[in-house]
Amino acid sequence: MAEYRRISHAVWEITLKCNLACQHCGSRAGQNRTKELSTEEALNLVQQMAEVGITEVTLIGGEAFLRSDWLEIAQAITKAGMVCGMTTGGFGITLDTARRMKEAGIKVVSVSVDGLEKTHDYQRGKPGAWQWAFKTMKNLKEAGITFGCNTQINRLSAPEFPLLYERLRDAGISAWQIQLTVPMGRAADNNHILLQPYELLDVYPMIAKVAQRAKEEGVRVQAGNNIGYYGPYERLLRGGDAWSFWQGCNAGLSTLGIEADGAIKGCPSLPTSAYTGGNIRDYSLRTIIEETEELRFNLGAGTPQGTDHLWGFCKTCEFAELCRGGCSWTAHVFFDKRGNNPYCHHRALTQQKKGIREQFFIKYQAKGNPFDNGVFELIEQPFNSPLPEDELRFTADKIQWPVSWAIEQEKSLSLVGANH
Repeated sequence: MAEYRRISHAVWEITLKCNLACQHCGSRAGQNRTKELSTEEALNLVQQMAEVGITEVTLIGGEAFLRSDWLEIAQAITKAGMVCGMTTGGFGITLDTARRMKEAGIKVVSVSVDGLEKTHDYQRGKPGAWQWAFKTMKNLKEAGITFGCNTQINRLSAPEFPLLYERLRDAGISAWQIQLTVPMGRAADNNHILLQPYELLDVYPMIAKVAQRAKEEGVRVQAGNNIGYYGPYERLLRGGDAWSFWQGCNAGLSTLGIEADGAIKGCPSLPTSAYTGGNIRDYSLRTIIEETEELRFNLGAGTPQGTDHLWGFCKTCEFAELCRGGCSWTAHVFFDKRGNNPYCHHRALTQQKKGIREQFFIKYQAKGNPFDNGVFELIEQPFNSPLPEDELRFTADKIQWPVSWAIEQEKSLSLVGANH
């Protein structure tokens, strides 16, 4: 009877309408979906979420505030006893809007920032997007709403990662969620900006150095579902204590994804066609959660069948039973099936020791639908074999470190020398 209470957090796309045109947008947001839920249907869904034991709802888009009844929905979530949060591109949240968000009960907001100004605006497809993101944070602060940021790490944003941290810290963020960009939606079309698996060897030491500094300065770095996996920085990136490490995909276990037309998935990022359990116009939320295979595929974790879906490197890995192939979304959008995740730090390190470098190439393009994916082929090469010219390739020497960090390091080294 209590099994449906396994899901506690819902991420709800209330509209696909958007005022940005991000080249890495997985849902290809821009125009409304056909037949988005009416206000009446949305408010009914709020009650159903409360009844199945959901405690937190994050509103997303598209851009959530472009839906006319978004604050009414937020208020209903709050009145139903659930925590209401929001993720936004931040293009256009005025102080008045921020105050109305506070009144509606929105507790926490995450603003998307994907690099410094030029890089962010380029990726978001709109001049002024970066300036607006920071205006939005200022307005949220004045309205008394807790806010953080989320950042996509790819070949465009990775070199600026340390400098971006300083800008976000100074803007007053409480937390920073980081995620690797993967080939879903428009990011599948623009896959040249994605990090190659071997580039993780340079990316993770950088992320770890920034995360350590953030920890010391009171900013919580939150590793997204495709960050880490049992490399040397795993515990640091997931919170810092002994039990902070990846413990498998949570789709349908603790999370729920809802699309604007009422489609229900176990995770908001999963491809629509392969992972939709049903639509709330056809079935109750409880029925979809309890009875559909698309929301139950992770329930076998910990059983002998829990790793049956694994293939490739992940099938041979010593962490297979615990990890279960990492993030299902990441694996699926690369290979059109889950169970073999190329974005794993442990994997990159293990392959390097074996003298292997992994690289992916596009095999079939995505068709152009929201939350769709193409198919990639993964090639193994000798680690030290020459690579073709690629000006976007990420290497450690491209990282832009704050000048102050280098000065501090020199001072500490000179102090150590003086003490000897």
